Amino acid sequence: MDLGIRGKKAIINGGSAGMGKGSAIALAREGVDLIISSRGKERLENTCEEIMKETGVKVIPIVADHSTDEGREKIINACPNPDILVGTCTPPKTTPDYESITPNDWRQALEISLLSPISFMKEFIPGMVNRKWGRIVNIGTGAAKTPAEIRILSGGPRAALVNYSVAVSKKVARHNVAINNILPGMHHTAATEKTYQKLAEENGTSYDEEVIKFAKKWKIPARKFGTSQDFGDFVAMFCSEQATYVIGQSLVIDGGIDNTTF
Repeated sequence: MDLGIRGKKAIINGGSAGMGKGSAIALAREGVDLIISSRGKERLENTCEEIMKETGVKVIPIVADHSTDEGREKIINACPNPDILVGTCTPPKTTPDYESITPNDWRQALEISLLSPISFMKEFIPGMVNRKWGRIVNIGTGAAKTPAEIRILSGGPRAALVNYSVAVSKKVARHNVAINNILPGMHHTAATEKTYQKLAEENGTSYDEEVIKFAKKWKIPARKFGTSQDFGDFVAMFCSEQATYVIGQSLVIDGGIDNTTF
């Protein structure tokens, strides 16, 4: 299906790996030119080169920390008028004990998971409204909807981001600007592979065995992790021309672990 976004420009913050990279690849396959930001130079440049070779679209790497004013300015200067904004970031550390969370932990989590995406939205929405076309997808976490102690630093700020995004989406929908959220569970990413490969080495098992063990422990009905590319395809759909009537939604992609009806 043609998503109707060939020739559009997209900023993908945190797009060098994982679900951000999956999103970037999916958009590039639809003919969208990309500006991809990340803190790590080598992995970012390799990702951009890989996407350009496969798809032939224009891809600009921006080495920047989008949780800082300096980093955001660098990204904005590279593409002042994007049609599409997709935002994600490295998840905050897990918190098996809520009492161990420090005020500085909160500040860091809020800067990257809440304040940064809000800053980008405030910067880019007016232009999208004036051009009568825009798509924003915030990649959050299933913990924003289903709280868990181990994901407090991740779930709390992103729950606030979802609240903000949905509220703003109502105001700008009439201008053909669609703002939505995707809330992932466990997916195969570079960080996930590093964590579970280490466990496999410690336990004398395999990566796949550790994934299945986790899925059973946390009662994931699908009994597996999702893939970044499958995830990216859903992001691309939310960025499509056909998404004009999908407003303020939060799609959970977690293999069925979420136990709510809606």
